[in-house]
Amino acid sequence: MDYFLTEEQLEIKEIARKVAEEKIKPVRAKYDEENSFPWEIVEVFKQTDLFAVLVPEEYDGISGSVMDIAIITEELSRVCGGIGLSLGGSGLGMYPILIAGSEEQKQKYLPQIANGDRLAAFALTEANAGSDAGGVETTAVKDGDNYILNGTKQWITNGGEAEIYTVFALTDKSKGARGASCFIVEKGTEGFTFGKKEDKLGIRGSATRELVFDNVVVPKENLIGREGNGFMIAMKTLDKSRPMVAAQAVGIAQGAYEEAARYSKERTQFNKPISSFQGVQFMLADMATQIEAARALVYATARMIDSGVKRYAKESAMCKVFASDVAMKVTTDAVQILGGYGYMKEYPVEKMMRDAKITQIYEGTNQIQRSVIASNLLKEF
Repeated sequence: MDYFLTEEQLEIKEIARKVAEEKIKPVRAKYDEENSFPWEIVEVFKQTDLFAVLVPEEYDGISGSVMDIAIITEELSRVCGGIGLSLGGSGLGMYPILIAGSEEQKQKYLPQIANGDRLAAFALTEANAGSDAGGVETTAVKDGDNYILNGTKQWITNGGEAEIYTVFALTDKSKGARGASCFIVEKGTEGFTFGKKEDKLGIRGSATRELVFDNVVVPKENLIGREGNGFMIAMKTLDKSRPMVAAQAVGIAQGAYEEAARYSKERTQFNKPISSFQGVQFMLADMATQIEAARALVYATARMIDSGVKRYAKESAMCKVFASDVAMKVTTDAVQILGGYGYMKEYPVEKMMRDAKITQIYEGTNQIQRSVIASNLLKEF
């Protein structure tokens, strides 16, 4: 379908696809096998100004548009759903500063993210605060002109590699979620350390680590917004970033579909290509249709957010849940079309299937997304 992209959007799409095909594809299997962080690709993102697309022009970026970021995310994920997360995770970590940060915080940190010199990370999830984001237990106690942070965060994308962390902690335990606040914590701060790197099913080219805060002193200037606004900042961040997960899912699905379609024309059984069999044709037709429907929903949501509307939690949840479910189904079908070869690591579809699964889980499980959608729908009646 023609989504009437602007000349600038077509240009960034072309750049992202070229980076994915020429730089990421040759090394994606290596990073998946090694479970290592793709610093060489991060350098390519810097050189091609892809990090700058995350950030508005007034902070040394070149866009900040959700639609533009979705286009890049889809193209990178079409080749590898994990490696592109070094960029996507940085965007997620940046959003609390962009949404609620002071002008001084924006001027200090956003240009560093835009030029790719420093990665960012978003630190909300804990061992006992996953779907229940209001169950955060990390604390931040006011001490003069500082806050003292104690606690742990779990499964943090870019953890250990990023240098700028937006961290959510309780400044008033008695208020529960309404007592949460958000802070900027820099890597290297005394008492701020990292747990082991997680050995994951998929997105293995992305770093996921535990963050540990042991009497970490954070200056009051690093409080984002006001005390008690943390939960609101987190929810606004996730509403804005979920289309990126959806775009990642669309990209993974598109890559798997293309691999399956090519294979179906090359693989012969009973003296004819398997693409000639109706069973395979129907699978490919459904895959392509589902991907296009998911893409349309993602792009429509991204454009809606860019338009400046105030409320889009429902639409954001819809595109995330739909696209991620499509990704899981399409990648599973791609493995099926490749048969025994699809189950082998020398073909990329098994990796795509593993990568797709996380899109149904992180930034709010699909079960939580359906609750968000339903609660917003019922408010209309």
